[in-house]
Amino acid sequence: MADTYNIEAAEILANEALRLTISEAVPIYEQLLATFPTAARYWKQYVEAHMAANDDDATKQIFSRCLLTCLQIPLWRCYIRYIRKVNEKKGVEGQEETRKAFDFMLSYVGADVASGPVWMEYITFLKSMPAQTTQEESQRMTAVRKAYQKAIVTPTQHAEQLWKDYENFENSVSRTLAKGLLSDYQPKYNSARAVYRERKKYIDEIDWNVLAVPPSGSYKEELQWLAWKRLLAFEKGNPQRIDSASSNKRIVFTYEQCLMYLYHYPDMWYDYATWHAKSGSVDSAIKVFHRALKALPDSEMLKYAYAELEESRGAIQPAKKVYESLLGDGVNATPLSHIQYIRFLRRTEGVEAARKYFVDARKSPNCTYHVYIAYATMAFCLDKDPKIAHNVFEAGLKRFMHEPGYILEYADFLSRLNDDRNIRALFERALSSLPPEESVEVWKRFTQFEQTYGDLASMLKVEQRRKEALSRTEEESQSPLDISLQDVVSRYSFMDLWPCSSKDLDHLARQEWLSKNINKKVERSTLADGAAVVDKASSGLLNNSNSSAKVVYPDTSRMVIYDPRQKSGPSGPGVPAVSSTLTGPSAVAPVAGGTPNAPNEFLKATPPALLAFLASLPTVEGPSPDVDFVLSICLQSNIPTAQIGKSVNPSKQLQTGPAPSTSDLSGSSKPHPVPSGSSFKTTRDRQSGKKRDRNGQDDDDTATVQSQPLPRDMFKIRQLQKARGAVARGAVSQTGSTSYGSAFSGELSGSTG
Repeated sequence: MADTYNIEAAEILANEALRLTISEAVPIYEQLLATFPTAARYWKQYVEAHMAANDDDATKQIFSRCLLTCLQIPLWRCYIRYIRKVNEKKGVEGQEETRKAFDFMLSYVGADVASGPVWMEYITFLKSMPAQTTQEESQRMTAVRKAYQKAIVTPTQHAEQLWKDYENFENSVSRTLAKGLLSDYQPKYNSARAVYRERKKYIDEIDWNVLAVPPSGSYKEELQWLAWKRLLAFEKGNPQRIDSASSNKRIVFTYEQCLMYLYHYPDMWYDYATWHAKSGSVDSAIKVFHRALKALPDSEMLKYAYAELEESRGAIQPAKKVYESLLGDGVNATPLSHIQYIRFLRRTEGVEAARKYFVDARKSPNCTYHVYIAYATMAFCLDKDPKIAHNVFEAGLKRFMHEPGYILEYADFLSRLNDDRNIRALFERALSSLPPEESVEVWKRFTQFEQTYGDLASMLKVEQRRKEALSRTEEESQSPLDISLQDVVSRYSFMDLWPCSSKDLDHLARQEWLSKNINKKVERSTLADGAAVVDKASSGLLNNSNSSAKVVYPDTSRMVIYDPRQKSGPSGPGVPAVSSTLTGPSAVAPVAGGTPNAPNEFLKATPPALLAFLASLPTVEGPSPDVDFVLSICLQSNIPTAQIGKSVNPSKQLQTGPAPSTSDLSGSSKPHPVPSGSSFKTTRDRQSGKKRDRNGQDDDDTATVQSQPLPRDMFKIRQLQKARGAVARGAVSQTGSTSYGSAFSGELSGSTG
């Protein structure tokens, strides 16, 4: 499918066809158009090649194949050029044929927003038609006036130019008549221009150069689908407030253009056909379904929708043909097609026809237990014949005793009959033949049945048998803790009513998980350097934790212990360096069952742009700093700009002005280096330091403004700027340290050390 609809390969073929002769290019064009039957640019390229070869028969045949399904202005203008070329030497007869071709074209694509040049070309052609008599001149003026009046009420991008030309035309004919006509059409023109502006917003969201391919679920395809949906909703709202016939014509045109690009979307075909049916045009809806099934012959959804439409209007034979097409030769028929055909026959031809077909369907190799259940249910619910239904279930039991789904449906049917004895017999027969791993749901239903129909002794007996049978599916026998309060909760709950709180349910779920894994052996392996101890059985415990829906445990076997000594190159343990990322081995040492190639597998799945970004990041050893805090330091620091080519002496830099202190946030003002392995204080520590400063508990606290994060409040930012200015103008001590006060409190301290 992907190779068939390869757009790049299609473009290469189309470009190659341009360089070939028409006889050599025909097979390529036919191949392209068989894959992309609504690609207007390929049709245009194909027909232009025949026009260049002066092959009129082939040209006409191609136009007849593509014009009505490809409502695109460039293709239709190519058609009108061909018609004018053919009829230019035929005199009056040729001009009449050309005029009819213009009318034909405008009836299909005249509503396009890009049809302005077509209207102008048509009007110019009408003006050029010869008029020998006064009557012919009057007819020509009337034809030109009608063309102008249609053009100016059509929302196109050339509406303003057409209106100006129409004004000039009417004024050149009769100023007195022009005043009345222009005043009548001025509101219609204004409405068309306003609608064009609104419509353009929706049209600009559509990519008009894409080819029609089956949906793959990509984001771009979803955007296109949404854009077409919005445009269709806009057109269905009749924004121009025109008559219903004109509005419906506009909607049909939009649907036809939409299906040029969403040709393989069954929902758009169904939407189009349904709109026709709701508008009262069932025949048009049927034609749409015919086209849809030609475009998507394997779509069962569209076939059922089409058969439903035919059946709803009383056309039984066409609907029956659709169902028979779903069945095919019967060998490859799906169980669903058998079921739906039985139901159709029951609705249209009666009970006997449905029974007869069911007897034949039983012999099909693709007949599953679903067909038996569907027919038995139909006989019981529609025909009110429980005996027939019971016989069908019994017949199916001989073939599908190994299917838990069939057993459960048969049990439901017997429950409706209130036949508890046969239900018990059914469960006993089924559980004696089903393997333990496939009997979980049957045991569960058997337990629920005994809770409803049985007494306490039978309930307890079935539950005990269930535990014994299902214990064989586990690696080890169940522990004594498995007999817990959970069984009581199961017996005495009803629908959404529970004999305990949700907290108790969570507690019982955890207890159930622990009871299942209490006998698991834990193997411990110690690293050579004593860095960590890893539980190898944790991944096995994780697989058995499905019984507790709300408890999620990590897979500790895939965890990696951080240790700088395990580094095998310049890259850090988190993000590999450029060399190790692209060529070298990973710097991460696997620990206790971890995957050695996990970083490489991650890098393989990483997009190229993100991989390039990760490769350019600096390596970080140890805990990473608080990014917001570092940025606030950089933003608030007065970093001197050094000239290019000149080095800056650090001692001179200290003498020229106050340097920002690197004090920690606990309140100490003494500068000291920050070790590479240490981390910055948290926000809570900074807040506690500020509280101590406000209460006067640390008198020697001289935290600088640079040590505070950048405030978000505009008033506080202004205070910070004022503080900078005051320090720049103030005196500086010999040591070069100055106390600014708190940037958040807005208080400035003038003391210098």
